[in-house]
Amino acid sequence: MQLTNPKKRSKTFYLTKGGNLKKVAFFFATCPNYEKFRRRKNDNSIMKIVNLGESNSVLNRFVAELRDVNIQKDSMRFRRNIERIGEIMAYEISKDFTYSKKGIQSPLGIAPMNTPDDSVVISTILRAGLPYHQGFLSYLDNAENAFVSAYRKYKDRLNFDIHIEYIASPRLTDKTLIITDPMLATGSSMELAYEALRTKGHPAHIHVASIIASKQAIEYLQRKMPDDITTIWVAAVDDELDDHSYIVPGLGDAGDLSYGEKE
Repeated sequence: MQLTNPKKRSKTFYLTKGGNLKKVAFFFATCPNYEKFRRRKNDNSIMKIVNLGESNSVLNRFVAELRDVNIQKDSMRFRRNIERIGEIMAYEISKDFTYSKKGIQSPLGIAPMNTPDDSVVISTILRAGLPYHQGFLSYLDNAENAFVSAYRKYKDRLNFDIHIEYIASPRLTDKTLIITDPMLATGSSMELAYEALRTKGHPAHIHVASIIASKQAIEYLQRKMPDDITTIWVAAVDDELDDHSYIVPGLGDAGDLSYGEKE
């Protein structure tokens, strides 16, 4: 599935089947109230941005090892560090869920416990997001799951389009959607994944969870995603993008470091 022109407001998707391109009319591309529904902006709405790396914790050591050119060569350790950051991120995000008190029957009596009420869907952008997804799933083990395949198709050495090829997702209406991607470089892959997922319904809240983000990506998502129902969670924010739209200093290509270089 391909979004042919991500810079235009009118977005066109194509579904590739049997080598043929078939145009698919999605709700968000045709609904006259789409822009109003998508943004839901008002004068007082401010998107919540949480940088967990601003507080000292063991999280910073995991991020440092992802960046370290010597340690990151160990792909198993690299994947495990991404997974551990996913576990920490899931724990922190869970504090924003809706809770209610329930009576839990123990062998000796009933214990009043505050437990989450949210119906959670964890969505991952393949392939770098797989170990990150597993970290989230380790803590949010009763969550539903969604997967989006997105990749860069280069026109030349420096210019590329973002293609979305595959979506597998449950219904999202009134659920808490967590979209995970270890790296937020330009923000365009996250935006397109979000819009594709919106074809499965309208979530009650969206948590965008990344490990390292660029300032440009955060500013981009603040413009493109609905302020009042979106929270962006990161472990670090870097200042620059290079000519290839990689984050600087960043850590390199998270997918290649996790699973080997692609052709």
